[in-house]
Amino acid sequence: MDFKGSHILSIQQFEQDDIDNIFTVADAMLPYARRQKVTRVLEGAIMGNMFFEASTRTRVSFGSAFNLLGGDVRETTGFESSAIAKGESLYDTARVLSGYSDVVCMRHPKAGSVAEFAEASRVPVINGGDGSNEHPTQALLDLYTIRKELASKGRGVDGSRIAMIGDLKFGRTVHSLCKLLCLYKNIHVSLVSPKELSMPDELIETLRSSGHTVSVSEELTASIANVDIAYSTRIQEERFQSREEADLYRGRFRLNQSIYTEFCEPNTVIMHPLPRDSRAEANELDVDLDKNPNLAIFRQADNGVVVRMALFALVLDVAHLVDQYAQDVRWFPGIGR
Repeated sequence: MDFKGSHILSIQQFEQDDIDNIFTVADAMLPYARRQKVTRVLEGAIMGNMFFEASTRTRVSFGSAFNLLGGDVRETTGFESSAIAKGESLYDTARVLSGYSDVVCMRHPKAGSVAEFAEASRVPVINGGDGSNEHPTQALLDLYTIRKELASKGRGVDGSRIAMIGDLKFGRTVHSLCKLLCLYKNIHVSLVSPKELSMPDELIETLRSSGHTVSVSEELTASIANVDIAYSTRIQEERFQSREEADLYRGRFRLNQSIYTEFCEPNTVIMHPLPRDSRAEANELDVDLDKNPNLAIFRQADNGVVVRMALFALVLDVAHLVDQYAQDVRWFPGIGR
């Protein structure tokens, strides 16, 4: 695809070469993300960060990624602080706010809403999650993480074995990741969830029609016994009618060091899009895993910054100029240690 000026709305707009391009640029962003160098390539540019649904990592990492390229960030968080609360349409909001920005990142609880916003926007729009539909930048950083973690063990994405665990019905991160995996070959995907929260049938069929092997189970330990990646997700409480309904499923698939040692292969990588639900009744990934070197959840979060930097650089057509606007760091770069 031609990234210049393009919206980033869905994983389905990418081909294999596009992914390779994004990841090559992301690799080049590592010195800047680690504060080893500074670039001002987007100095004067403004990013509108519009988050109408709760977020920490995605919202802050989008902002950090833009700042690290030298740009400025303006934020809107929650409906109550926007004109949408006064009845303004997405069309009107898009027409106005895109005039104040060079790129817009948006999260909204309604599926398809970001694409609707993008139709009226005068600048590129990046989807930060639209309801239970998609989360394309999360899928990109997840795949970037999978690729790096497997490469460190001498493996590739093709032929890998991946277990997805938890709320697969409402978990937009795994929906987008499944679509992205269809660009690769011979992957075995184990889908582990309560029957009521299973992966949508159309996504299972999409995986199978792409040549992947898919197994569906409600049994955690057997499903993680022979995998390269164990990708856990939280119960998406905000998608249920009530907390009581979500509580019916909370804590069903807990992974701790004891279970990992007994059932997982020694190099199985543990991933989670975060936030992990650490409340006693859920405890999806126990804190006793925190010292396990194969727990990749914080490396995964770090990778979100470089992937989003890459998308900004490509969409605003400055990827080839980043190093030209580089300078030395003037403070102690603790993050690079």
